Amino acid sequence: MGVVTQILTFILIISILVILHELGHFLPAKYFKVKVEKFYLFFDVKFSLFKKKIGDTEYGIGWLPLGGYVKMAGMIDESMDTEQMEKEPQPWEFRSKPAWQRLIIMLGGVTVNFFLAWIIYTMLIVTNGDSYIPADNLKYGILVDSIGEGIGLKTGDKILSIDGVKSKKFTDATLDILLGDEITVERDGQKVTFPVPDEGIKQVLSTQGKNFLRYRQKSLIDSVVPNSIAAKAGIVSGDQIISINNTPSEYWNDFTTAIRSSKGKSIALAVNRDDRIENLNLVVPEEGIIGVYLNADDLIVTDEYSFLAAIPAGFNETINVLTKQIKQFKIIFKPKTEAYKSVKGPIGIVEMMPPQWNWMFFWNFMAMFSVWLAFVNLLPIPALDGGHVMFLLYEMISGRAPSEKTLERGQIIGFVIIMGLMAVIFGNDIWNIIKRFF
Repeated sequence: MGVVTQILTFILIISILVILHELGHFLPAKYFKVKVEKFYLFFDVKFSLFKKKIGDTEYGIGWLPLGGYVKMAGMIDESMDTEQMEKEPQPWEFRSKPAWQRLIIMLGGVTVNFFLAWIIYTMLIVTNGDSYIPADNLKYGILVDSIGEGIGLKTGDKILSIDGVKSKKFTDATLDILLGDEITVERDGQKVTFPVPDEGIKQVLSTQGKNFLRYRQKSLIDSVVPNSIAAKAGIVSGDQIISINNTPSEYWNDFTTAIRSSKGKSIALAVNRDDRIENLNLVVPEEGIIGVYLNADDLIVTDEYSFLAAIPAGFNETINVLTKQIKQFKIIFKPKTEAYKSVKGPIGIVEMMPPQWNWMFFWNFMAMFSVWLAFVNLLPIPALDGGHVMFLLYEMISGRAPSEKTLERGQIIGFVIIMGLMAVIFGNDIWNIIKRFF
């Protein structure tokens, strides 16, 4: 059922976003009295799964789940139906309307996507508040693995800023670092600034090492499993691990590393219990687990918002997500990072869906993906909304419309670009699946 849930979650999110995006074109087109010939969820290449004509418009569902479209009379679009364009313009056609009306129609889809994300983020903030770990509240600094060290970070560093901007949330630090140019940290009482290396970004992306950055915690025991090795050795809740075999082990990562490297061996523990040192002994089992749980520092804070306060907070979150998506293009087009290999298509996105239904994930992903659709559709590539907007702005500035031949060629070029990108994206998905089996 897990894979089925993942697929259904993805299809539902995409369906909602596509319908609302196309509705953003459809409503202003109807308002300006443009004849809408088709309104389709997914593409109906050769045939459709469902269709019904109501008035002048055919509503339907295609079989190819790569988006959707609204076909307007008198417009050169992805259908490349130029037969109608050879006739005299009619009052109900797209091409007969003033440029400003056509511009509003073409911007309608991305406008809906942006406002949808804003509304979702606003409602999530009103309902759940904004929970995060403050970046400046890490008493013992960060914890990094070898991948983090490849970027230039060290365990114990305190991140002060990325590209000169202080991060509010530690949970944003991973992405901020990958998208940034330089990091400033406090290390051993000194302020150190260093660039983010392309090789380090490549290592994170190629190894899926997105947990390379965590925060360091003391080895304070929260609870002990009854009848476990730790319980029999005398470890109790509240103990603070001081050392293992006389080697300092005050931090949780040091403690767990020492335990895993001592499988089948006898070790001597020193713990701080009620401000006195207790010496204990135990034999670490072969599985490297002794039966203790960490007492996590209570670092998470939640900012509560009223409905009115949540509106600008939701807007800021939408802009924040959009900004980071734009920055991602910077590393995608850096050959040394090989970030293009990590771009996910439909198959890869389905794998990101949770195997069990999760409403929080559903709404957060929908908001994020809605912003993504708005951004991608505004790219000035013919065949996308941004391509049509580009030609319309040229017409409004120059006072003359591009020729129909130019628009037709633009659509062909845009189609080739989009198909090329789709081939790369699907190729990545397929290659990643192949690598799992060989």
